[in-house]
Amino acid sequence: MGSCRDIAARMVAPGKGILAADESIGTMSSRLEKAGVEATAENRRRYRVLLSSAQGLSDGASGIIFCDETLGQTFDDGTAFAEAVNNLGILPGIKVDTGAKPCPGLPGETVTEGLDGLAGRLEHYAEIGAAFAKWRAVYVIDAGEGLPSDGAIRSNANALARYAAACQAAGIVPIVEPEVLMDGSHSIQDCAAATAKVHEAVREELALLNVDLAGIVLKPNMIIEGKDAADESTPDQVAEATVEVLRAWPDELAGVAFLSGGQSPERATANLEAMQRHDTPWPLTFSFGRALVDPALAAWHGDSSLVEAGQKALSDRVAANAAAVRTRQPA
Repeated sequence: MGSCRDIAARMVAPGKGILAADESIGTMSSRLEKAGVEATAENRRRYRVLLSSAQGLSDGASGIIFCDETLGQTFDDGTAFAEAVNNLGILPGIKVDTGAKPCPGLPGETVTEGLDGLAGRLEHYAEIGAAFAKWRAVYVIDAGEGLPSDGAIRSNANALARYAAACQAAGIVPIVEPEVLMDGSHSIQDCAAATAKVHEAVREELALLNVDLAGIVLKPNMIIEGKDAADESTPDQVAEATVEVLRAWPDELAGVAFLSGGQSPERATANLEAMQRHDTPWPLTFSFGRALVDPALAAWHGDSSLVEAGQKALSDRVAANAAAVRTRQPA
């Protein structure tokens, strides 16, 4: 477990976060098309080269999460993605789940799949240089319908734990991502209650499979109201509610790297900065996707003459979040 602990500590090193560039082929293709870019494997490769090779990215990003397609591709000079990123001082990671699918018996809820053959895939990813992996479980809030249900909570927690145990057996650090979605009009209190219940189940399942918490990175949602709620919480309110839920996690947890969850880039950064004013035994950093890469895609939109503009847009957002987490005072 020593190597997993060392890598996990590097992933949440002071002043650094993790870039999530692991959209599936379908999702990435859709985003490219909306930006006016033809959705081809080559354009997906070009876009992720743009992100990965942004000047100074390693100053604020400890790692980048890719999808399977990207780890099978190369930079323009023929260097494999994992090797190229590692040469730039950034840890390469891989999304290993196969997506959230409708959960039998639980209408409106999902369970994330991808455990079949996972051990073999992890062995392959380790061989080609992946240092860490990611698995995302998704939960919806609907207080009137009693969601998330106990069945969805437990099914996904068990899958997250089985994935995490398999990763550590392969020498790969697992990012454990239980995401309670912002979809809906629920209150910040509803989000806190649902997230606390989800985390409790995840902790229990991780313990049952002897997962070393010092060798994982938790990637949770912030505690925030639904995107259709009437009132918007302040950064201080989000920070206080989020840290209160997280305090149930043991001190030995390597760190927490928040997902942005559909927040605007500016709001996600403001909430992250507010959290740094709370004293916790583990680092509180970022593992944002859309909040970092959307500005880059908008600036580039497939134009080869605008690569530097796209990279600057990414670098600016990463730098803003890195600056936010640098304000943290050690516990």
